[in-house]
Amino acid sequence: MELLFDSELALLRKKRALKQGDPGARFLMNRVADDLEERLSTVDRQFDQAAAVFCLTNDAARAMLSGGKTKIVTRIEADPAFLDGDGRIANAETLPMEPASLDLIVSLLNLHEVNDVPGMLAQIRRALKPDGLFLGAMAGAGTLQELREVLLAAETELSAGAAPRVSPFADVRDVGGLLQRAGFALPVADLETVTVRYATMFDLMRDLRSMGATSILTARSRKPATRALFMRAAQLYAERFSDPDGRIRASFNIVWMSGWAPHESQQKPLAPGSAKMSLKDALENSQKK
Repeated sequence: MELLFDSELALLRKKRALKQGDPGARFLMNRVADDLEERLSTVDRQFDQAAAVFCLTNDAARAMLSGGKTKIVTRIEADPAFLDGDGRIANAETLPMEPASLDLIVSLLNLHEVNDVPGMLAQIRRALKPDGLFLGAMAGAGTLQELREVLLAAETELSAGAAPRVSPFADVRDVGGLLQRAGFALPVADLETVTVRYATMFDLMRDLRSMGATSILTARSRKPATRALFMRAAQLYAERFSDPDGRIRASFNIVWMSGWAPHESQQKPLAPGSAKMSLKDALENSQKK
């Protein structure tokens, strides 16, 4: 399989960001973790054994524990630097859990940087006990669309071509299909857009570096970007995506996904031909009423 992302570079940049320790750069993870806690609160279940997989910070585990839905959360990370206590270390494309061993698995802001997303979802599905739940959040299509557009326009204007500088992101409909493909029952995928405002494009890029979220594409240009490129891109950004007060907008589209490991107790679609009334009769009865 041709690799889209440089996993070693991704790990290096995440560790560098952790070492810098900019607390303001965790705003997106904090927001998603709060949403996770709210979503879990609507599930009328207790989960004895849970895991937070490759979430980089303790925010996911905190959200899982604070709502009282589970009392044990195993953190799995790609490097010991991301653990602030006990946990397990594994390659970021591998889930080191026994089949049918977990009641709940959570993944926050990681899957959009995984080369084999279908494979990872299949591993998560296998690690869940029957009727176990997976909840995940990943950056989706439209994320950083403004930055992508102005970098492409500026580089095309200043040179003979343009190199990819912002990662591609999956569409919410595709994510729903991937959940089905991985064997999840009752799969659901929905989209939440978070719009963040900055003084300039350079402030946005500073946050992305502090998150360790700059480009890790294997097809990225190895030539250092020029000052002229960034200056022109910042100018275009201000022209195209600024509010009346002069501040610019940056979009983060978060795809939320959920799915259950199949179990006989779950609701199932009716078998074809089992309906007691035809669609034609139902419509006619509705019109009469």
